[in-house]
Amino acid sequence: MQKKNATVHLLILDPSQNDAESLVSLLRNSGKATRAHRITSEEDLEEVLKTGNWDLLLARDGDEEFTADEALATIRRMDKDIPFILLTSEENRERTVDIMKAGAQDTVPAEYSDMLMLVVNRELAALEERRRRRVLESHLREAEQRCQLLLESSKDAIAYINDGMHIYANQSYMDFLGYDDIDELICIPVLDTLTPESQEKYKQFMKSFVEKGEDGMTLNCTARRSDDQELSVTMSVSAATYDGEACTQIVLQPEHNDAELEEKLRQISSQDLLTGLYNRQHMMSALGEAIARAGKENETGALAYIALDNFITMKSQVGIAGADLLLGDLASLLKEQVDDNMTLARLSDDAFSMMCQPCDEKAMAEQAEKVRKAVEDHLFDIDGRTVPLTVSIGVAAITENSPRAEELLGRAHTASADVRKQEGQQQGNGVLVYNPAEYESLDTTNSVETIQKALDDNRFRLLFQPIINLRGEGEEHYEAFVRMLDKDEKEVSPYDFLPPSGPTDTAIKIDRWVILQTIKQLASHRSRGHDTRLFLNVTAETLQDKTFTPWLSVALKAARLPGDSLIFQLREGDANNFMKQAKDFTKSVHELHCKVSISQFGCSLNPFNTFKHVDADYVKIDGSFTEEMQKNDDAKEQVKEMVKSLQSSGKLTIIPLVENASILATLWQAGVNYIQGYYLQAPVPEMNYDFGDS
Repeated sequence: MQKKNATVHLLILDPSQNDAESLVSLLRNSGKATRAHRITSEEDLEEVLKTGNWDLLLARDGDEEFTADEALATIRRMDKDIPFILLTSEENRERTVDIMKAGAQDTVPAEYSDMLMLVVNRELAALEERRRRRVLESHLREAEQRCQLLLESSKDAIAYINDGMHIYANQSYMDFLGYDDIDELICIPVLDTLTPESQEKYKQFMKSFVEKGEDGMTLNCTARRSDDQELSVTMSVSAATYDGEACTQIVLQPEHNDAELEEKLRQISSQDLLTGLYNRQHMMSALGEAIARAGKENETGALAYIALDNFITMKSQVGIAGADLLLGDLASLLKEQVDDNMTLARLSDDAFSMMCQPCDEKAMAEQAEKVRKAVEDHLFDIDGRTVPLTVSIGVAAITENSPRAEELLGRAHTASADVRKQEGQQQGNGVLVYNPAEYESLDTTNSVETIQKALDDNRFRLLFQPIINLRGEGEEHYEAFVRMLDKDEKEVSPYDFLPPSGPTDTAIKIDRWVILQTIKQLASHRSRGHDTRLFLNVTAETLQDKTFTPWLSVALKAARLPGDSLIFQLREGDANNFMKQAKDFTKSVHELHCKVSISQFGCSLNPFNTFKHVDADYVKIDGSFTEEMQKNDDAKEQVKEMVKSLQSSGKLTIIPLVENASILATLWQAGVNYIQGYYLQAPVPEMNYDFGDS
């Protein structure tokens, strides 16, 4: 997908148009694509609630004709799940309590923009979780209905019991025990369906099941049918829910003699044949259960990823057979070191793992250090040759907040890999606990350092995506994007690392690096006979940089590149927030014969007001319109009207995020000039699109 974040559909209740625009800009500057509507009356609010889906309402507290309290009451009356945040002139505990009792999510002093963004992010995340939960609940209901049908049609004899009494049985179960009516069976305890000799065995068995909680436990016993006929059966039990209540599922099958064989097959399927330890499949299943248990019962645990250092080199020295002997020896050593409550598994050629629950990462780290030292001190003898071996161990906690099993294993693996990166530990041989706060957050100080280091280390990359003339006029346009390689060699946008309000110097450095590198590549590309033009995105910081245009003039002359080969693209929100600077910027780049484009157009409360001051040549309509055009006809008409108005004022229009052919006919009919998106080509490192085929 091209979009990282979904568009936030924002409602604003504010008497000031300028203050409302500032709220939209605040969200957009924090990295959220935002479409907004300013509420003017109760009728207006009712209409937009009926016709659209909204994610958030920001209301300024005041004595206006239509108040924040009335807006909240309207949302509650219409039963809409829209987070409501009240912006106040000052902190007032009584006002906060009253409005939250009425159903608001929070209050924030209007001038605390940093606090407001934290609250907005929290409420949007909570809204997404509620929406996801509703979808899952719908899927659950459908799944329960299918399960009910499967139960009723199953040939297996299945029943649900609670406190020793039947609460449900399928037709096969009733046929198996000779009952015609479910109501008759529900009145009968399970014990009464067993012979006297089996009743005591059943009591002990169920007691053991309650204590151990292991699904799939089996009991060989004798059932007694309603006609007093006796049957030797195997009863298997599992924890279940029925009508939302916890209960036990029992399955009756004629007794087989191959239960021992089935158990052996089960063990083999979960075992690593070389070491005799559990295999990866079993470990991932056990890890998934541990994570579920942590969420359900708040029972913490920990996972350790044990990576063998320099295994490839060692394997080349002792050969495959020797490596197998070493792995078998290591597995035996690990078994000696770990406690009985730990699950030990072999994950791959050079990686093992151990898991414990209940425990915490500190206890696991101590256990891991014990294992590390035992491996380092052990003399591995392969065909009379002593082979030194060390391990790098990463530890990750299993908590109620843990991600899926694959991601949690990835955390432990990341910590293990970072052991080898630590100063003085180039060969590994250490233990490191994964700290989510270090890996998954980035504050404003180290973000700047990260970007500067990436610039110094040449870890920035340019990507180019074609922009195609829908009228087939053979022009060659690309938009340039910049990506930064993070510590895991993944491509990320460096702009995502910047806090919403700067810092100014870093954003300017990124912009200038991108412009300088693209000018060099474009000059080389045009020298091969291509009449190519590039769209270059600039930040609000560059708009305010008075030294930019003189610097650009020198760069163009040095590359012998004509100014009309570059189109500088500014965001609509930046142009509105810094109107005077945007006006001066546009005028100065036009003097160098460069063009100007406005991107993310249509998201401000009065988008066409921008052109009173900024003389743009191109307008890229916000991608959220592209998405909505594929869902409803109103959005199509809205875009058609917007394109018509733009073109009547001499602007060339661009539609981004075109991901399939189905929308092309609509865009053609709307008179759109250019399109861009993954349907044509994803951003790539080379300007290699064949415009002749478009």
